Amino acid sequence: MSSRTAPTNRLIATMGALLPLVLAAPAGAEPTDAKNFATHLTGAEEVPERACPGQGQAVYQLSKDGLELKYRLTASNINNVVAAHIHTGPLGVNGPVVLFLFGSPPVPPGGGAQNGVLGEGTATAANLVGPLTGQPLSALVANMRSGNTYTNVHTNDGVAPTNTGCGDFPGGEIRGQIVVNGP
Repeated sequence: MSSRTAPTNRLIATMGALLPLVLAAPAGAEPTDAKNFATHLTGAEEVPERACPGQGQAVYQLSKDGLELKYRLTASNINNVVAAHIHTGPLGVNGPVVLFLFGSPPVPPGGGAQNGVLGEGTATAANLVGPLTGQPLSALVANMRSGNTYTNVHTNDGVAPTNTGCGDFPGGEIRGQIVVNGP
């Protein structure tokens, strides 16, 4: 056996020993089974884009029975937050509100700096609004699994006119497309 063949044979033997372990390893969740979702929110994902320093994180976890969706939304470096929602719509397209995460009842404009938890709770089908009103929670979850939802944080300084800069974008200042985040 040549010195070149020996390392090749050892590599083949090692790969052969590892292959059953790789094949037996649990696969990641298919999007149709996913129960965990997340997003990172920035002004760059807004439509139109916002050159603002605000950022956020949202995590969502579906209960085993699929009837409850736990959520936690945090934000930092943002001012005058008046509302936050899940909207339906693909990346780069604005869509309707389907679930309130913060701002129901409405928050007065001009609230100042926000750093930390904006919204946290558990949503059910009864909380769905807009085009998902009266539908089961699975309708929202199907949109989340297919990449057709985003989290949006809205701001308003309370001084006319609107859309004058950071802290004054009632249509949304930071946004992030919701993606599957594990099984």
